Amino acid sequence: MQSSCNSLAARGWLLYSGCVTIQENVSLAQYTTLGVGGPARWLVETGGEDEILAAVRFARARGVPCFILGGGSNLLVSDEGFPGVVVRVAGGGLDWVEAGDGTASLTVGAGAEWDAMVRLAVEKNGAGVECLAGIPGSVGGTPVQNVGAYGQEVSQTIVRVRALDLAAEKAVDLTAAECGFGYRRSLFNTSGRGRYAITRVEYRLAIGAKPLLEYRDVKQYFAERGVARPTLVETAAAVREIRARKGMLLVADDADSHSAGSFFKNPVVRVDVVARLAATAGCRVADVPQFPAGWGYAAEDCVVKLSAAWLIELAGFGKGFAMGRAGLSTKHVLAIVNLGGATAAEIVALRDAVIEGVRARTAVRLEQEPVLLGFAAAG
Repeated sequence: MQSSCNSLAARGWLLYSGCVTIQENVSLAQYTTLGVGGPARWLVETGGEDEILAAVRFARARGVPCFILGGGSNLLVSDEGFPGVVVRVAGGGLDWVEAGDGTASLTVGAGAEWDAMVRLAVEKNGAGVECLAGIPGSVGGTPVQNVGAYGQEVSQTIVRVRALDLAAEKAVDLTAAECGFGYRRSLFNTSGRGRYAITRVEYRLAIGAKPLLEYRDVKQYFAERGVARPTLVETAAAVREIRARKGMLLVADDADSHSAGSFFKNPVVRVDVVARLAATAGCRVADVPQFPAGWGYAAEDCVVKLSAAWLIELAGFGKGFAMGRAGLSTKHVLAIVNLGGATAAEIVALRDAVIEGVRARTAVRLEQEPVLLGFAAAG
């Protein structure tokens, strides 16, 4: 082991705590779907809890920040990079156990590919994640943002999240209730931001249940094909195709997929805002795209979720709108894409232009979805 460590050191690697390898000055752009950003001062790739803790201690010993990186599908890295330690959680097994009560437990390592998990679930006839097919990134990132699409959110199937409490330097098992899930939010991106490193997630799926066909795009897909009772596998495949049409599926030769997915959240507003927006747009209230506010909102809140894409187009930003080397997807205005060699500054400039344009036209302020890394202040 020692000779192996010496060999690694000779190639410019730093070593810490039992030959955990830490690489220096590694470009982070290659680990993000946007393909943007500067280098990490140090980078560790591991799925082991002991090694993650070792990397965290390495950062603390040097008085630098530490960031846990998953699939990089919801991340915007600054052009300056990150001056601390990035721990890229890699790998992860999948364990399927049927409970005998019509449900199954699917326990997955944080570094596993999310869509690979969805494929396994639907092939085993497990319902609850079929409309989340095609979403890029790793399993560990899904509880953080409470990832959702086409009427489903991961919080509806999550039973337990195992994570390292970096403050206490110990592993904890958190129930779904303890994770504090809401629309695109959780403990992990609110009060517990930066405190936890997710290492494993347990999902509970309903065996043999019908797929969720709540959203118009999914309903229309099957209506056009005359399919009255699609299977879970067919529904997941349909969602992937729909996402591909919108540039929301990672495809190597599709420039529109060089993005962080939906860059803007669908805003949740009071119902009286809808009438004002209809007047602004010169349309009927019923023609303003709106959806149930989602899990985590009580009926008495009197709120609805608007279409951020509709608001963006209403503000005059069409598909393919570009500023420098950053642009909106030619398929869907929700996605900001790297047109080739874009900088983080160009991505941020376009983001700010869209947010200000929507605010000026509609008085609704959009919020971004991607996490910022290496910026002086969150924006």
